[in-house]
Amino acid sequence: MLFALGDQFQAQGVARVGARAGAAIGIGASALCFWLVAPWFLEIDHFYHPAVLLFVLIGLIRPALSANLAISAIHHLGPTLAGTLGSIAPVFGAAFGILWLGEVLTWPVAFGTGGIMIAVAILARSGRLVGGQATNHWPTWALLLPVGAAAVRSLSHAVTKVGMIHIPDPYFAALVGFSVSAILTIGLQLAPKGGRLPLKGAGAAWFIASGVIFAIAVLSLNQALMTGDIVIIVPIIAAAPVFTMLLSVLVFRREKITARTFLALGLVVPSVVAVVIWG
Repeated sequence: MLFALGDQFQAQGVARVGARAGAAIGIGASALCFWLVAPWFLEIDHFYHPAVLLFVLIGLIRPALSANLAISAIHHLGPTLAGTLGSIAPVFGAAFGILWLGEVLTWPVAFGTGGIMIAVAILARSGRLVGGQATNHWPTWALLLPVGAAAVRSLSHAVTKVGMIHIPDPYFAALVGFSVSAILTIGLQLAPKGGRLPLKGAGAAWFIASGVIFAIAVLSLNQALMTGDIVIIVPIIAAAPVFTMLLSVLVFRREKITARTFLALGLVVPSVVAVVIWG
């Protein structure tokens, strides 16, 4: 729900602020949230553990790299095709969980994962997740962009889980990851001549709000990763576009309920239940 709400806030802001500047503002706001509560939650000793390098690695690839790949995918392929290909994230999550961490994929989880992926693909093909239609004129190599973004997100989940085996602190993992990403994205935004962060106006406010929401969302996700299996968690996270659709219909009034919406919900609800109960 929080990832979906953050996406809605970003959709409000991107109409007023460029995507790269908005990403830098949002990631910076997330990092600031974690540093503001550092006096109460930060364990300084964690910085001396070698596993901190895993969290630094996460900050280099997510959300900095995954966001840029996703934006490039939309640019080359259009949002419909990019969203459809990006819905394969649970496949990578299951692969990392089984092959790297030795987790077990049960039949209910496999069927539930498949149901969620189909539902997300249905919503993506409706062209209503982010608006617009996919173009038919695109280079073949561009197909790798949304797939790469999905792989990066799933890889970051696996690396986070491994890191928290050594440093069992969801807050610290998020603090380091977002801090590194903030330094990277803000630095890239300010690097070109005349580059700046447009911190005034409604657009910046929406991205700051999204940063706060994503900070809470990632902290919750890290807590889940520390206590649960990736093969169960990633499919549930993959259901976020369904909540994005519901928020568009019920709160932001940008969408209308269609047969595709009902079909997707009919797939997602029992699929998530199967993953959670029998996972």
